[in-house]
Amino acid sequence: MTTAVPESGLDAWQRREGLVYRVLPFALLAISVVVTLIQPAQWRPLLITVGLAVLAAGWIGWLVTLHPEWTGRPALMVVYFVGLSVLSALLVVRAPWFGIFAWSGYLHAAHLPGRGKMAGVAATAVIMGTSQVGGIPEATPSALSTWAVVVVLNTLLAGALTFFARAGEEESQRRKRTIDELAEANARLETMMAENTGLHAQLLIQAREAGVAEERQRMAREIHDTLAQGLAGVITQVQAAKQARDRQADWEGHLDTAAQLARESLSEARRSVRAIRPEPLENARLPEALADVAAGWAATSGVPAEITTTGTARPMHPEVEVTLLRAAQEALANVAKHAGASRVGLTLSYMEDVVTLDVRDDGTGFTPGLTRAGGDGGYGLTAMRQRVNRLAGTLEIESEPGAGTAVSASVPAIPRQLPR
Repeated sequence: MTTAVPESGLDAWQRREGLVYRVLPFALLAISVVVTLIQPAQWRPLLITVGLAVLAAGWIGWLVTLHPEWTGRPALMVVYFVGLSVLSALLVVRAPWFGIFAWSGYLHAAHLPGRGKMAGVAATAVIMGTSQVGGIPEATPSALSTWAVVVVLNTLLAGALTFFARAGEEESQRRKRTIDELAEANARLETMMAENTGLHAQLLIQAREAGVAEERQRMAREIHDTLAQGLAGVITQVQAAKQARDRQADWEGHLDTAAQLARESLSEARRSVRAIRPEPLENARLPEALADVAAGWAATSGVPAEITTTGTARPMHPEVEVTLLRAAQEALANVAKHAGASRVGLTLSYMEDVVTLDVRDDGTGFTPGLTRAGGDGGYGLTAMRQRVNRLAGTLEIESEPGAGTAVSASVPAIPRQLPR
């Protein structure tokens, strides 16, 4: 005998997510068609383009939307995705604005079997890259190299996000199976503990949602601290390379730096999925790790960064060191994106009960409490505050327009437990 478990927040979220995935490709296709139609062009080529768009809508609608059970047939999904990619490529070649629609290829690559998912992501990245450079590039070294860099960046970003999504989905399924097993056991005990059934069900659902929410927050923080910041640096170097295309040495130097940043970001992303400590802390103490991070940031941003350590440096609990390291990385990333500073100072202070990290810059400053426009919409400060609060620490931000910014993170000085 089994008892039906009420729909939880996770189940409802997954159901809404499935609905969005079914509707989103058509919405993106409609946007692409509208944007293309408002561009000045001859009507006959536009009719061909619109015809291809209608064919693409019918292809998705017949094979996926109207027959969702067909997504469980691997061979058919390979044929479907190849057709979708061909249609997307034709549309992008005719009108690069259809790159908006081509993005849906990342979603539908999930229907492919096994390693075909990553192949689908790579194929979609090529189409997206072609769209982003304005169509098929000219047969010149500069145009082809720009196109190749854009394709590689699209592949790295989409591949990393797909990797995270697959890891999160597998973890969610494992948790769901465990929860289902617990629900069945709880149902078998229902006859003996009828008075506690309501309480058990409530605790089960709360634990389920709390675990999922905590894991999502952790993954969001790790993605922001690794991929987002690393890719921002890669984009900066690629833009600098484009500006230095006439200077071979500078051009190659910027591309080498971009490749190194991409490799480091991918390595940190993998470590985050496995919940391993950040690489700078793997073989170094916190002061040395902060010095390496500051030196790397200074080399990339061109802004001098000095680090000072006060008090007696001693091994801290891994969570303490990771929290302060991530706070430093986020603060430096914000300086590079927003401050326009000429110098930055970091001070790591070891005191009896707390360890404090202060990051000060002489940049433009801002008004605390007002989120500045940026790529993360202010999430970086939120993630920093979440990390510090988890250790019962405090995060203070002092700034005013034209007077620079000071970020201070203080956490309890929890010593590292040495192995016995």
